[in-house]
Amino acid sequence: MIDSGPHREAPVTGVETERVIAANEAPGAQAVLEATGNSEHAQCLFCGKLNPIGFKLAFHARDDGSVHAVFSCERPLQSYPETLHGGVIAALLDSAMTNCLFSRGVVAVTAELTVRFLSPVLIDHPAEVTAFITRARGPLYVLQAELRQGKTLTARAQATFVKRKSTGH
Repeated sequence: MIDSGPHREAPVTGVETERVIAANEAPGAQAVLEATGNSEHAQCLFCGKLNPIGFKLAFHARDDGSVHAVFSCERPLQSYPETLHGGVIAALLDSAMTNCLFSRGVVAVTAELTVRFLSPVLIDHPAEVTAFITRARGPLYVLQAELRQGKTLTARAQATFVKRKSTGH
């Protein structure tokens, strides 16, 4: 379970805590996020700046070590009437966690993703996605993300990422 506070750790089986990556370990986190994203993820559907049909989400590094972005929840992404498609929600949460790693200069791929849908995400109402690292050990990183519309927590996720070599493009 993910608590509503951004830095409460959830138990993760099989991954011991080496350290939680804190904001003070990554000076210039926003610059690192942008450089890593541009180098490694330029064609991403959600955050890639070079994808001609992409959403071009602008993630921002926060002082507490998390990242956040605002998503417009446009009508073409609807599933049931007035409701954002669940696959879009899952991908949005995954993208936020990926960008949180980018803010630390870490390039990793999703190994496992668990999403909990709590409330419908309404079409034509902006939503804010936030992600933060909870654990890191060797090549494994555990992150959590939340999606909110106004004060309503609509979805949350936890994922394990595996570090990969940077392509350096």
